[in-house]
Amino acid sequence: MNIVRDDALIIIEESIKAVLPEAAVIKALEKKEFDGDTVVVAIGKAAWNMAKATKTALGDKALKGVIITKYEHSKGPIEGFEIIEAGHPIPDKNSIRGANKALELVRNLTEKDHVIFLISGGGSAIFEKPMDGVDLEDIMDITNQLLGCGADIVEINTIRKRLSALKGGKFASQCGKANIYAIVLSDVIGDRLDSIASGPAYPDSSTSQEALNIVNKYKLQVEDNLIEILNIETPKSVDNCETIITGSVSALCEAAAISAEKLGYKPVVLSSTLDCEAKEAGRFMAAIAREIKEGNKNKAFLEPPCAIIAGGETVVRIMGNGKGGRNQELALAAATGIEGLEDVIIFSVGSDGTDGPTDAAGGIVDGSTVERMRSVNILPEVYLDNNDSYHALKASGDLIMTGSTGTNVNDIVVLLCK
Repeated sequence: MNIVRDDALIIIEESIKAVLPEAAVIKALEKKEFDGDTVVVAIGKAAWNMAKATKTALGDKALKGVIITKYEHSKGPIEGFEIIEAGHPIPDKNSIRGANKALELVRNLTEKDHVIFLISGGGSAIFEKPMDGVDLEDIMDITNQLLGCGADIVEINTIRKRLSALKGGKFASQCGKANIYAIVLSDVIGDRLDSIASGPAYPDSSTSQEALNIVNKYKLQVEDNLIEILNIETPKSVDNCETIITGSVSALCEAAAISAEKLGYKPVVLSSTLDCEAKEAGRFMAAIAREIKEGNKNKAFLEPPCAIIAGGETVVRIMGNGKGGRNQELALAAATGIEGLEDVIIFSVGSDGTDGPTDAAGGIVDGSTVERMRSVNILPEVYLDNNDSYHALKASGDLIMTGSTGTNVNDIVVLLCK
């Protein structure tokens, strides 16, 4: 029995459970009074859970709504709500179909009416209506380019806001004079409201010049007509929306620390703003593990048993044609650095339960992971270079499989030393 691995799985389960949105959504709604007609629009990976909590809290006051979420993230019918599953991280036709349903719902509301707007990560792809002159294929292509070159989420959304008729505060204007109450589950470092789901009901702080700079920085292939659209500025003020944040990666890190301490580890949260290449983050966590386990000459540093925790969102620079996600790539990079170490576990997991275009939530590795890979003719360095972390970790039995969790507050990385 691997006690450290068992501890890690407990920390994963308890941390994600602590940031499930239902209780926080209900608490946010208890503070408000909703007269007139009240409709609900829920977007993102946690949309179903947030909508279910809203229905529980408001009952018949929430007569109708639309839920737009990722494929396989719905958990069944909710009375009065239409549920549409759509593409992520690349939008598809259902993304547009869902957006049109939401627009139909809010189109004839008055200043006496309310829109409860439930926003969670993934909304940028799931909730889409292209600007005039932009095709869905244009957005799909540019999103693919941005994901492949290692752009971070703020950069990606700076571009997507300008190609969309909903993002960057534009959805708020589509609601006319209706009062919008936005409840947001943050998956963006620093909880930037204009970046979470590309800020559909929040004034945009980015500029067209910044969007053009991103095009040049990553040498994106963009048609001239789209450059003209990128030059169209987004709304800088929104006066019909009140916003509250109900959860973030900071809460995820705090929950991991509490869980680790209960299990006998001294926790240290290094950062809740991890933002670098996944490979580098994995190598860094492995270096810390070696420092702790191999003599710990720096006496100011922690001694086992300890838990080193970081949250945020890394990026993957695609150089190969393998399968994986940022959490799996981080874990595979860490595995090569902790080879041979005993009583050490490093895991990286997406709180939403999906990592990249895979069915895994992340990866969990120990000192024998590399040995298990090589025993079945898997060379971890080769698979890492090919961005094929999924198949390497699958071969060694080190994928984390949670299924859809119902929340989305970014990723968490934990090093356990027993």
